[in-house]
Amino acid sequence: MSAQESHNTSEAHQVEDAQSNEEEFIDVNEVGEEVYDDDGAAQPPPDDDDNDADEMEINDEEDEHEHETLEIDMSNNSWSYFDKHQDSVFTIVAHPRLPMVLTGGGDNVAYLWTTHSQPPKFVGEIQGHTESVISAGFTNDGKYLITADMNGLVQVFKTSKGGEKWNKFGELNEVGEVLFVTAHPELNYFAFGANDGSIWVYQIDEESKSLVQIMSGFSHTLECNGAVFIPGKDENDLTLVSISEDGTVVNWNCFTGAVNYKLQPHDDFKGVESPWVTIKHYGHVIAVGGRDGQLSIINNDTGKILTSVKTLDNVEDVAELSIEALCWCNNKNINLLAVGLVSGDVLLFDTQQWRLRKNLKVDDAITKLEFINDTPFLVGSSMNGKIYKWDARTGEELFVGVGHNMGILDFAILENGKKVATAGDEGVSLLFVTE
Repeated sequence: MSAQESHNTSEAHQVEDAQSNEEEFIDVNEVGEEVYDDDGAAQPPPDDDDNDADEMEINDEEDEHEHETLEIDMSNNSWSYFDKHQDSVFTIVAHPRLPMVLTGGGDNVAYLWTTHSQPPKFVGEIQGHTESVISAGFTNDGKYLITADMNGLVQVFKTSKGGEKWNKFGELNEVGEVLFVTAHPELNYFAFGANDGSIWVYQIDEESKSLVQIMSGFSHTLECNGAVFIPGKDENDLTLVSISEDGTVVNWNCFTGAVNYKLQPHDDFKGVESPWVTIKHYGHVIAVGGRDGQLSIINNDTGKILTSVKTLDNVEDVAELSIEALCWCNNKNINLLAVGLVSGDVLLFDTQQWRLRKNLKVDDAITKLEFINDTPFLVGSSMNGKIYKWDARTGEELFVGVGHNMGILDFAILENGKKVATAGDEGVSLLFVTE
């Protein structure tokens, strides 16, 4: 191999493209050209666990009981599927401008694939991770992709050729385990939290072609479970709010690393010591959800707690109370906050008076909730393997997507809510047409 060939090899993309022909180029305009086949629901590969009843020597009663025990619901109303992962799919994120998603899994890889074609087209594989890819995100302009794994490795890739290729831009390995990564909603910054309680903010600097550390914070003493960027007045205002297992909530000035405010258990939360596990903001109001079912609403401008609510009472197992999902309705005329619990309850709170308006009950843990843009239509996933769409104003169930035989760990809303793509615990992603 020549020196030039060796150099070219070292600069090779870590994203392996499935094909290099013209058909693999992703055209966002193709979305409107796709014709759905209502009669051709795609089926994931069948399980290999079928039992041969002819080999069982059992009486009629035992046979009937065995049949009931082993019966598997093979219902599937999905439109298509992607099954390249060899382990649980932990995260799925949609590209902000192209009909494409990224899925990350327990097989230590992430895949890029299209969502407008039937079947989906494989775009590429993200290599380099040595543990489960548990979180990812695209920057707002869609130019950059961030992936993170349980060994603490964060990788950043830059797109070329209209989304067909993704080139390695940089990587970080600052902590032992990354718990989440979140991209700024407008600017080329991202943050990630770690199991040691630390929180980190980096800029994707196009001019220097490098990842520039903006901040590292160590105010939490236990796991940093989540964080949100608060949109500022201009580029000089970069604010982040993070939560922790130790019950603290910290507002950071990312450019200086200063703590604008820190809310402490007992002192600020009036005797409550909740391990915070979820956080969502709406404007300058923040909702945080606890592992013990505590819900608190914070005014981010003042750092004052506006209200605190105990979501459920008379629950024997405290684990059932954990708030796994929070979502604000972005419609100013529909004042709702959706709260999803391990118990399977979806609680809809009136955000004017903080009264419970409705309780939508599912038969297993809620894993994620998201309103479709500024509509009252709420999408939710569960460990029962189903994806739901409700009208949050009435509680009416508008759609139920089935096809997974294990829980749904994440989902992405596509095409303004016309489709939903899922991340299944069994290693399969399904695409559902919801309207």
